[in-house]
Amino acid sequence: MSTTDTDVGGTITLTDDELDPYVTHAETRHRLTGPGLPCGGSLLGFGVLRDAAPRRVADLVDAIDKLAEELRDQLVIGTLRTYDRDLESIVLDGTTGEIRTTRLDRVPGLTGLAPLAPSLEALLRFAAATEELAAARGEFASLGGRFGPKAVTEASERLSAVFEKGTEGAVPPYWRMAAVIRPLARIAGPGTGLLLDLPPRLLEEEFGSGEIMRFEEVDFPASLTHEPSRRFLRETGLPEDGFMFQLDTEVPLPTLAEYYADERPGDFTDDDLPDDARRLIRLGHLMEDTSLVVDGGTGTVLAWSEPDFTLRPLNADLSTLAFTVWLLHREKSLDATHDLTAAYGQLAATMTQTLATVDPLACDPAPAFPTDDGRRHWPETFADQAGGVLYA
Repeated sequence: MSTTDTDVGGTITLTDDELDPYVTHAETRHRLTGPGLPCGGSLLGFGVLRDAAPRRVADLVDAIDKLAEELRDQLVIGTLRTYDRDLESIVLDGTTGEIRTTRLDRVPGLTGLAPLAPSLEALLRFAAATEELAAARGEFASLGGRFGPKAVTEASERLSAVFEKGTEGAVPPYWRMAAVIRPLARIAGPGTGLLLDLPPRLLEEEFGSGEIMRFEEVDFPASLTHEPSRRFLRETGLPEDGFMFQLDTEVPLPTLAEYYADERPGDFTDDDLPDDARRLIRLGHLMEDTSLVVDGGTGTVLAWSEPDFTLRPLNADLSTLAFTVWLLHREKSLDATHDLTAAYGQLAATMTQTLATVDPLACDPAPAFPTDDGRRHWPETFADQAGGVLYA
């Protein structure tokens, strides 16, 4: 049985007997029987090894006859993680030491492997570098307190260098997208009153100067008392067509209660609407049946779903809403250059992790209030490959 040293070092180690007969690669055996593997992290999870030796893919699936030959003797050693769940299984080639990923839940349609790292040592180094970038520590400590386009470029170049050195330039898709997407979280530093202070003209440069809608005082209802939100709508504004939402620009901003009373009388009663409908200001819609609203007192951005009569957090505030649509727009440009969507599930996970670095509320499924069911629009939207919002 595997030994789990959670009290000292937080590592998982295996015995030589547990590695026989499938792990013959010397460096891999040394890592697993010596330094071991970390019990967990934000990107990698090795919990499957806590109580059992590595198992072959062929021992874990039922439809062995439909399993690709190259997969049968691969050893399942962990999982590639996204923000709040496991994404793909991490498998080890015991002969070469190469690390790849696969989807065990797709049997009998399981047909292939995706490269992840040339060795366990490289895998752990890549994950550590990515986590250090997010926290601005370790070899990325010099980025602490630095934000804006230059910081993004430097972070991307330095992270790319780590991956290229470990793969002789053949960077696997997961780390390639990490190098170009994860640094985007450093485009904006902390704000005053709102979470982010977006660089001047960030939205204009991304969407076009004529596409940004700014509001005037006359557009605001009395219930919008959150001054940082008022200032953001006046001075920074939002894309009129944010690709994932559409602003209402024809009339002064109504409260949610006023919108239904004036524009769609009879569709919903007061009892159908959220308790705070008179202090929720409707900015527009995410989808035809989902309103984009901002809490007039706190500045929190929420989504009101008509089909299930549910109010859910969308973003912490208007600054992180703007960051989210900017991130989506940038990703589409990067996909056109780097073909990121060839590994769509991994890209969706990277997008969620990047957004969560800036705005945890947008991704955290923990209910924020009693009627919140924990569903989060942006992670679901990123992961919806059929909807394809991440494709260039």
